[in-house]
Amino acid sequence: MPETETKTRERAPSPQDHSDEKAPIVEVVAEGGEVEPPPPEIVEPDPELTPEEAEEARKGYLLTRFWISARGYWGRNGDRFAIPFSAALLVLIAGTVGFQYGINVWNRAIFDAIEKRDAAVVYHLTAMFFPLAIGSLALGVAQVFVRMSIQRRWRTWLTTSVISRWLANGRYYQLNLVGGDHKNPEYRIAEDLRVATDSPVDFVAGVTSAFLSASTFIVVLWTIGGALTVTVNNSTVTIPGFLVIAAVLYAAVASGSIMAIGRRFVQISEDKNQAEAEFRYTLTRVRENGESIALLGGEEEERDGIDRTFGNVLRQWARLAGQHMRTTLVSQGSSLVAPVVPLLLCAPKFLDGSMTLGQVMQAASAFTIVQSAFGWLVDNYPRLADWNACARRIASLMMSLDGLERAEKAEGFGRIRRGETSGEAMLSLENLSVSLDDGTAVVDETEVVIEPGERLLVAGESGSGKSTLVRAIAGLWPWGGGSVNFHPDRRLFMLPQRPYVPSGTLRRAVAYPGAAESWDEKEIAEALHKVGLDHLREKIEEDAPWDQTLSGGEKQRLAFARLLLHNADIVVLDEATSALDEKSQDKIMEMLMKALPKATIVSVAHRAELEAYHSRKITLERRKGGAKLVSDIELIPRKGKRALLGRFLRKRKPQAKAKK
Repeated sequence: MPETETKTRERAPSPQDHSDEKAPIVEVVAEGGEVEPPPPEIVEPDPELTPEEAEEARKGYLLTRFWISARGYWGRNGDRFAIPFSAALLVLIAGTVGFQYGINVWNRAIFDAIEKRDAAVVYHLTAMFFPLAIGSLALGVAQVFVRMSIQRRWRTWLTTSVISRWLANGRYYQLNLVGGDHKNPEYRIAEDLRVATDSPVDFVAGVTSAFLSASTFIVVLWTIGGALTVTVNNSTVTIPGFLVIAAVLYAAVASGSIMAIGRRFVQISEDKNQAEAEFRYTLTRVRENGESIALLGGEEEERDGIDRTFGNVLRQWARLAGQHMRTTLVSQGSSLVAPVVPLLLCAPKFLDGSMTLGQVMQAASAFTIVQSAFGWLVDNYPRLADWNACARRIASLMMSLDGLERAEKAEGFGRIRRGETSGEAMLSLENLSVSLDDGTAVVDETEVVIEPGERLLVAGESGSGKSTLVRAIAGLWPWGGGSVNFHPDRRLFMLPQRPYVPSGTLRRAVAYPGAAESWDEKEIAEALHKVGLDHLREKIEEDAPWDQTLSGGEKQRLAFARLLLHNADIVVLDEATSALDEKSQDKIMEMLMKALPKATIVSVAHRAELEAYHSRKITLERRKGGAKLVSDIELIPRKGKRALLGRFLRKRKPQAKAKK
């Protein structure tokens, strides 16, 4: 049975659709329901708390936040096998304890038979041992299968949920722009979430097994051991159920010791996980930017950075090793002493003849089982601490996603609204203000209306907010005010300055973000030819590290090839030709004008030469209260409504320069 299924939901066309068809939204969801319930309400800290107390309260809430999402696996919209598998696990645990009791009783019988030198009984009990052993092993194997199936399916369900929320509406990008405890989200999703879903299943199985074992074998100890009578100063003291009392006291001392020794285990585990995530991120950055580092000769500086982060990993591991050493001292000491204690306690009764050898061995086995059940925390406290740290880290990411999701749904001040234009306008910015998530203005009060076929150039000095404005148009930057409106039946396509090149074949890289099979090889080859990448036409099906192989200029040409395939109505170019020389830039822009003559284009660029390929220019100027729109001029004269003149841009170039 597959872990997930794909559900398709039709939607109204959006300006951000990239395909030629009005494609449906495709979401990967867990079997049986929705990806994620609405985010929980904001939990505001008590204003009377100190910053330190508020931080502790926040950390305490993190586990609650984790369970708000994680428990959905067993809910109405969760995995349909969750409850049956969970019930089966409990039944198997109970069956395992039953066989454990059977082996305990067999232990008593075999030692009594050996004590009496009764060969017939010994042979008979020997034959009985194999069915008990086989049954116990079969239940153990079945228990492992069911337990790991729950872990695997729960991880699948929750990972799918978190990834769906992380990828939705550009949140994976917005997390880089907002404050919060969500560093290295990829590590949290890949590693922390794995631990966060594996460990609870092990803990529940362990606690259930420990409870059933303790309940069963306490009765055995009470029945076999009975009362112990001790003579002290000519007075007799009778201790009822002395073996039970000894097992409980022994486990209490061991558990109390481990709690005292390992009280800082959670924080140290969390610090270790964060250090590991930062080390992995540093190595990833070196790999992703290998060409730039190599050209600049930055190996020594990168080595220093890697050594620093790795040194932090080693320090955190040293702290964790110290905690493990102290807990091992208690746990291993406990496991060494535990089998001896019941023998010493039962020795007086065996020597006076009130207990048989079989009863002594049964009591010793039962005592060990009870002590292990009560000492479950001793053996699992390190894992419990590691789970606590991992669950809190994934919950921190969930809370950051909650904040972004609430912000998307909120209306009023602080959010840029997205709507539809009226009339024929392709794109309009109405009183648009763009700010940081803390309210600091970046772009303020921008009013722009862009008509069909218009080619708008956005200019301004570095830091004036041009790229931020582009992100707001794309919906990646949600903070600010006013609205961004698109024509309801048109599609938007973005070309960033640094195009993303996915792994896989060149076909996939050209077709991205569409499916590689959406265009045949001839269409892709034609697109590569138009953008000047003829030397790649024979490598369309080649799987290679294209992100590392292609130069910056080739990547930008590749982005224009994508644009030709997707045939968008509204095109936004954010320094999309910055890696090309002037001659190559002219050829690309002329090709674009001919290939998409009706497209509405919005360009962000510094090069004055690009004015020749645009009909209108707006200029942003950086000011104290945020960048302002200080000029809006036409680069090409027009009559009536804004419309492009029907002639080749190459012939218009002198006019544009003269106008300038």
